Amino acid sequence: MTTLHEFPSASVFGELPVPDGVETVAVDLPVGRLTAYRVVPRGEVRGTVLVVPGYTGSKEDFRIAMPLFAEAGYEAVIVSRRGQADSAAPTTPTEYTLDEEARDIVRIAALLADGRPVHLVGHSLGGVIGRAAAIASPESFASYTMLCSGPHGWANRKYLERHLVAEQGNRALFDAVNPVTLGLDDAALTALDPDLAFVRMRMERTSPLSVIAGGLLLEDPSDTTDALRATGLPVMVAHGEFDAAWPIPWQRDMAERLGARYEIVAAAFHSPQIETPEATVSLLADFWASTRAS
Repeated sequence: MTTLHEFPSASVFGELPVPDGVETVAVDLPVGRLTAYRVVPRGEVRGTVLVVPGYTGSKEDFRIAMPLFAEAGYEAVIVSRRGQADSAAPTTPTEYTLDEEARDIVRIAALLADGRPVHLVGHSLGGVIGRAAAIASPESFASYTMLCSGPHGWANRKYLERHLVAEQGNRALFDAVNPVTLGLDDAALTALDPDLAFVRMRMERTSPLSVIAGGLLLEDPSDTTDALRATGLPVMVAHGEFDAAWPIPWQRDMAERLGARYEIVAAAFHSPQIETPEATVSLLADFWASTRAS
């Protein structure tokens, strides 16, 4: 039987309702206190899952999916990365490197499932960070899923976003991407679209250093596909049918080079865990079950 790690409770971030059965907890690491969601099945625990969110995201990106993980029989933890939302935000750029972020994930994995390997999922930029964690410590993980994430970045991919944030702050980036919200105060935007109001608030609370460093990681041309394959971990590459964040041919080719399972989530874009949560969690659970059987 798995003994659950006693994470302290944490305050809810923002005004979006947290689904029943989802705990908001704190994870204390050398970088400071990170916040996370955790769910625990009521019946048999088939495994434990650790999820890494993407570029300007946070744990709330999997708010809808979390209860579905528990229904499928999995304890699941998703952590807001350093600098994101209400997690600890280091104040120097050198604390947002790929190695530092990957070390956070390995440290969290060691707290779960009584130290046994856990299933790792990385979404978008979280896929890049998760890949580095899997390569650095393959013994920490039972499998790895890259969700809407590619083999490498490309030059100047986030050049304009990085410079906009550096010169004017995170709110300027949000406004540039969401011009429909210009002129709306918080109350008006919340009444119009609570989810978008949350995203704006989260963007304002996220460290600019996290956004700038994330942009640089998304521009990194390093391809570590061979190193990931050499770990021997079972890997799945999955993306939305209409995902436009990474070229789909790149994701398919990466799966082939990994010898990985490759899946397309129908009717989804770059965030299938939000757009088609039931289908996405069902796909993940099927993959995890297949690795357990083998």
